[in-house]
Amino acid sequence: MAAKRDFYEILEIPKSASAEEIKKAYRKKAIQFHPDKNPGNKEAEEKFKEAAEAYEVLSDENKRARYDQYGHAGVGGAASGGGFGGGMSMDDIFSQFGDIFGGHFGGFGGFGGFGGSQRGRRVNRGSDLRVKVKLTLKEILNGVEKKIKVKKYVSCSHCDGNGSEHGTSQTTCSTCNGSGVVTRVANTILGQMQTSSTCPTCNGEGKSISKKCAHCNGEGIVREEEVISIRIPAGVAEGMQLSMSGKGNAARRGGVNGDLLIVIEEEQDPNLIRDENDVIFNLFLSFPTAALGGTVEVPTIDGIAKVKIDPGTQPGKVLRLRNKGLPSVNGYGRGDELINVNVYVPENLTDKERKQLEDMNKSESFVPSASARKSVFNKFRKMFD
Repeated sequence: MAAKRDFYEILEIPKSASAEEIKKAYRKKAIQFHPDKNPGNKEAEEKFKEAAEAYEVLSDENKRARYDQYGHAGVGGAASGGGFGGGMSMDDIFSQFGDIFGGHFGGFGGFGGFGGSQRGRRVNRGSDLRVKVKLTLKEILNGVEKKIKVKKYVSCSHCDGNGSEHGTSQTTCSTCNGSGVVTRVANTILGQMQTSSTCPTCNGEGKSISKKCAHCNGEGIVREEEVISIRIPAGVAEGMQLSMSGKGNAARRGGVNGDLLIVIEEEQDPNLIRDENDVIFNLFLSFPTAALGGTVEVPTIDGIAKVKIDPGTQPGKVLRLRNKGLPSVNGYGRGDELINVNVYVPENLTDKERKQLEDMNKSESFVPSASARKSVFNKFRKMFD
């Protein structure tokens, strides 16, 4: 599967582009690659969809912020096969972005094949849903597929989502003749002025229902529980938000479904502390081990690692396990595990242990030299510089 192109590159705009600049750039690309202008050209159709996907993200402040911070993974682009982002159909594009071309997508420059017949007609859009998903560090390390139950509006199975009682049909609205808009011409001092507005009879849908479905009361949607499979990419972080296009609430009487927004929460690990892509472990050594050296076991995200302790290891020393941290959500390498060395001082001693320590304390080896004191002092001074 080819890597997705940068959205700013697709629209040929800088990352500092304003909302108006983004809109103008998208309009230019949409006109250039519109299917009516390029009949039968699959490459142009893909570029048309690509531009629409870029605009969908960059025209939304929240989605754009997530994209700028996390790349395609922030809006689902990294979760291949999981339904995130992308996958926009022509109907989705024409219904969502038709306002950029004056209310109908097929009406610029005489192009009319896709959407010309839908001119002005309102296309309902379902609302978005937001869920929280808790992940362990191990799940974040490898990525994970989660199945969650969501209560949402789905298309009514009894009327196939059109709101009409089974056996009946929808009729074309007599007020707007199915266009979804009514046009009025008024005489003014400047001449005749033509205005268009949403049809008050059908609310812009272009059709009327002769008999409402008894199960959904003509709405075309019912509330049910659905199990949704979510693919979470590796390297996500607390507070990050992913989206699944079309997995939100269904729209009334057909239209475009809303999105499912997934907010990431991290479960606290009993041993490790996350610091961006690094993880930290506080290691407590006994005094003999710190003095004599040896080998100890430390927990990692996905198991146990053995660490060599050099003789004379001092408290505050930091050991590093390369590539034992978390991967970048954008796929750029992996963090490390940092091991903070602490020396445990026992609180209660037996008489024998106390005598042994008193004898050791008389040895010059256990009295810090001037150079050792200076080294410790410099370490603390750097901490507060």
